[in-house]
Amino acid sequence: MQADEFLKALGRAGELEITTVGRRSGRRISLPVWFVVEDRRIYLLPVSGSDTNWYKNVLSNPSMELAVGGRRLSVVARPLSDKASVDRVVGLFKKKYGDSSIRRYYSKLDVCVEITV
Repeated sequence: MQADEFLKALGRAGELEITTVGRRSGRRISLPVWFVVEDRRIYLLPVSGSDTNWYKNVLSNPSMELAVGGRRLSVVARPLSDKASVDRVVGLFKKKYGDSSIRRYYSKLDVCVEITV
């Protein structure tokens, strides 16, 4: 199963590549991001929170592509903005990447993205 192979590849990676569709340009835009995995869910935390351009693109079009280790997976993102969900995901990111890294690289922690695979 493609999703299972993708999840296995994530286990060996520190970041993955996301591709979104530009909300104004309509072009495909790819960039590397940090992530965490919990069960069959992948969580993304935009570095500038709700001001992050790729997050705004996901609000406009939740279809996106993920890539890691030569594997690609088409998914539908679910933006989350409730404080409890965001705080939980921030905690998972701090556990994986370290509190100081999250404080250094993430300027606004008001939203996150959930992807079920």
